[in-house]
Amino acid sequence: MAQETGLFIYGIVPSDVEPTPDAAGVGDPPGEVSAIRHGELAALVSEVSLTEPIGRPADLSAYQELVDGTAAVAPVLPVRFGTVVTGPDAVADLLDAHHDRFAAALDEFEGRIQYTVHGRYDEAKLIGAVLAGDPAAAELAEQVRGHEEAATRAQRIRLGEIISQAVELRREAENRQLVDALGPLVVASAPRAPSNEMDAANAAFLVDQDREDEFVAAVEEYAEQRRELIRTRLLGPLAPYDFVSAHQLTG
Repeated sequence: MAQETGLFIYGIVPSDVEPTPDAAGVGDPPGEVSAIRHGELAALVSEVSLTEPIGRPADLSAYQELVDGTAAVAPVLPVRFGTVVTGPDAVADLLDAHHDRFAAALDEFEGRIQYTVHGRYDEAKLIGAVLAGDPAAAELAEQVRGHEEAATRAQRIRLGEIISQAVELRREAENRQLVDALGPLVVASAPRAPSNEMDAANAAFLVDQDREDEFVAAVEEYAEQRRELIRTRLLGPLAPYDFVSAHQLTG
């Protein structure tokens, strides 16, 4: 008979970490979260059906809430979303095989948390700035204004290329400025790929928890200086997703 359930792994934590009684896992209904311990380590897991797909928005939210909530009180190595093993023995084998490496990684993240800073340009204002600074682009914009798209296709394509190149150059510069501005306040930084063609900046930062207030204040100052052109969002505190690639179980 085929196995019908498995264990979804959320993250690796120190062995003394206990899930809260109300911790809810993925699935419908949500699975009960427990800890499987081995040596100095524990894995946060919940039982899931192997016959039902995992990947609903609610599942991802449950995963993130559990991992980020844990990171607020203890170091955690997030395990890639969707990692499912056959049972407790498989979890114990995993912890045993990588015990020293995972323990060292948890020590590294003790007292540290991730924040992500994401900025997006105001499209109309950015295009206006590009046109104001590039006579060739301004001339193309004038040529296509008020004319049918089919008749000005070549000009529109060229104008789009100029704007795209300008955004890319500005994005590279903006990301450097972001990292330079926040670098003295963080343990590490990690660039992130743009999620939209109008992204201005996107980077993750590993922050000592005793410097969180100072870091947040610096982000607010950065955002205020750019508020006319860029809408900046601060995401966090989060688990150190962007800083654990060397310790990931599945990659």
